[in-house]
Amino acid sequence: MVRPMVPMDDDDLGPPWLKPMLKASYFVPCLIHRDSNKSECNLYCLDCMGYAICSYCLVHHKDHRVVQIRRSSYHNVIRVNEVQKFIDISAIQTYIINSAKIVFLNERPQPRPGKGVTNTCEICSRSLLDSFRFCSLGCKLGGMKCGNPDLTFTLRLKHNRNVLHGSDTDDSSTPKKLKKTSIFNRFMDPILSPDGEKDFVEKNTSSGDEGVKNICPATPPIVNYRTARRRKGIPRRAPF
Repeated sequence: MVRPMVPMDDDDLGPPWLKPMLKASYFVPCLIHRDSNKSECNLYCLDCMGYAICSYCLVHHKDHRVVQIRRSSYHNVIRVNEVQKFIDISAIQTYIINSAKIVFLNERPQPRPGKGVTNTCEICSRSLLDSFRFCSLGCKLGGMKCGNPDLTFTLRLKHNRNVLHGSDTDDSSTPKKLKKTSIFNRFMDPILSPDGEKDFVEKNTSSGDEGVKNICPATPPIVNYRTARRRKGIPRRAPF
């Protein structure tokens, strides 16, 4: 039985700043600092949720969440490492531009997909890789409006924690580092390692010759000092 799609409320369609950010006008002169150099609006404050701002406006947005909007082929984009701190961008195809991974803000319709294309955006029919469903943040928002229950912009708790603490490093390397540190501490200072302390106590509390054997070093090997002191001298010749 196919589950009917129920339109979602506006409260379920991501954070309140998402729609204003997608609809804002970027790369236009700032109304306040239009006489200044480089006053184009390429920033957006997620806390104020107003118009796009320029770099001179940042003094009025101290301690606010501000993201930078960039442009690629006359389309607005945002870097993944900026936007993924606040929303879940799964199912959206990412691109690499100028060595940075980005996502597009709004849809880019493509009426006729290329030959051999097997996967397209569910909203604007743009060609996509097989592992993605949307080409932009706006298209994913449109898919959520249609009532897809498996789509969300809400960050998962584990993903949010990894982004805040910088989880770009490989997690598999952490146990190896801890293991090496534990072994190093065991040899350097038995008190710092529980296993090392246990072995140290057992060897010292042994009774009789067995305890002395465990504590004292082994008997050194026998050395032939006569052979060891012999050095190669001047060769002797037979007398005439």
